[in-house]
Amino acid sequence: MNYILTENEITSLGASLRAIAPNILKQSPQKGTIRVWFQGGEPYFDLFFELNNHEITWFQFTLRGKSLSWSINQPLLKTGITNELSIDDVSFYAASKTLKNDHDSDEEFINLVKSILQTRPEEEIFVKALALF
Repeated sequence: MNYILTENEITSLGASLRAIAPNILKQSPQKGTIRVWFQGGEPYFDLFFELNNHEITWFQFTLRGKSLSWSINQPLLKTGITNELSIDDVSFYAASKTLKNDHDSDEEFINLVKSILQTRPEEEIFVKALALF
């Protein structure tokens, strides 16, 4: 899949990410852990973070049927695909999103995600995520 987008498209995607009210997310029972959700301006564009004491312990970025995730437990960037672009009864329900990791990480997609995050240098959480690359 070709992820080459123009600078304007990347800037537009980055600008479209909006924080969603934290009270609609199920929060972690672990003390000091919070979850943060950003939703983008097009379908299937989300960014989730889990933080413990203001440090990222997990994140997941999804865009157009692709995903990038990272976890402090396995500190590697992993790409994959989602079922969001599948057309079946189950995929119509938001809670039914599944991910399947790629065998080898998709460097082109990783670079696209990095470019999108770089459009928001004023967002501390995005800067912290970029440090994981």
